[in-house]
Amino acid sequence: MRRRVVISSTIGNALEWFDFTVFGLFAGIISKLFFPADNPSSSLLLTFATFGIAFAARPLGGLVFGLYADKHGRKKALVVMITLMAVGTGLLGLLPTFGAIGIAAPLLLLLARLIQGFSAGGEFGSASAMLIEFAPPGRRGLFGSFQMVSQNLAFAIGATMAIGLNLGLSADAFASWGWRVPFILGILIGPTGWYLRQRCDESPDFQAYLAEKAAAAQPAKRTTLGQLFSDHPVELIASFCLIAAGTAINYVNAIFLPTYAVAELKLPLLNAQMGLLFISLANAGIAVATGALSDRIGRRAVLIPSLVIYAALFYLMLQRLVAAPTTTNLWQLQIVAVFLGVLAGPMPAFMTEIFPVGVRSTGASLMYNLAVMLFGGLAPFINTWLVAATGDKTAPVYYILFAAAVGLVGLSMYRGRPAVPEIAPQPAQ
Repeated sequence: MRRRVVISSTIGNALEWFDFTVFGLFAGIISKLFFPADNPSSSLLLTFATFGIAFAARPLGGLVFGLYADKHGRKKALVVMITLMAVGTGLLGLLPTFGAIGIAAPLLLLLARLIQGFSAGGEFGSASAMLIEFAPPGRRGLFGSFQMVSQNLAFAIGATMAIGLNLGLSADAFASWGWRVPFILGILIGPTGWYLRQRCDESPDFQAYLAEKAAAAQPAKRTTLGQLFSDHPVELIASFCLIAAGTAINYVNAIFLPTYAVAELKLPLLNAQMGLLFISLANAGIAVATGALSDRIGRRAVLIPSLVIYAALFYLMLQRLVAAPTTTNLWQLQIVAVFLGVLAGPMPAFMTEIFPVGVRSTGASLMYNLAVMLFGGLAPFINTWLVAATGDKTAPVYYILFAAAVGLVGLSMYRGRPAVPEIAPQPAQ
């Protein structure tokens, strides 16, 4: 059953994040098809704004699905979320363009993204809780790391498909129908994800929590949210700050950087996509290794150095890339993101184990999505605006340095209170 949970959480989560990734990778063509074409820069900004605004639905989805998962179980919430994601993705792949229906096109595009954002909102908290609650004692970091493996697989699959379509289709064919292929294939998320997750048991920790709650036979004095905010403010702040740093790095590397390399540095999009593909595959393995390492030496001992080293190397490599915009220098900058893999490994375990079972999914989901909305979803827009407003092509450095500082502040606030005791899992089938 543990193996089944890891597979269903990893594959299902990868399928969900694949659709988010493809939207970012295809931002250039989407901006031309769904917004007025008289000003390419404005169209790209509007596309990234649509990408970012949709993240406003994620905290709401995180709250709704987090509360649902903490009351009715992780499994039920995960099944509903992946089905809803298929609806938003299918709509995206079938939308008519601005040339066909005018202003209705970007409005429908925004609706599809809002549906995607709402459904993805509860994914991190519920899937991470499911993974660590099935983990054997002392291996939560390892099991939780598969949450980040799934996201790296999503980036790798999205980049592979983007590369294949760019190589296999003419520019006209790609603009006409090729860009729709990943979104239409994404409709398969629904039945595939539903089948995988339906075959999993509910987590043993959650079952034990329900049994303990039933045995107590006392009405709850406070709501889940009341308990969360009154009893766990430090955990909430630390979680928010850590995700703010990680998601800023993630979206700058995976979404903003390929478009930036083409628009500002005039480098081939294919080269940027290939760099993203290789680093995503590498980070899938690195996340597992560092998640397991954090089980041995502690979460903070892995998280803090990764943030500091990434920020310093990003500063140096971006300066070099702007001074000499070559594919080699671009790839060197992208390679720095291996430290995102180091950061990502322990993150799901850290984010979830510091909360008790009864508020775990809600706490992790709410903070994760607030941070992603503010620091991740708007990262492409903010960095594009920074470059345009300052005329400085190295301006994204300031965003990364600020995000890393936020993460370090959060980690410094959480001084390693004893983690919530692990409930020994029931024997795996």
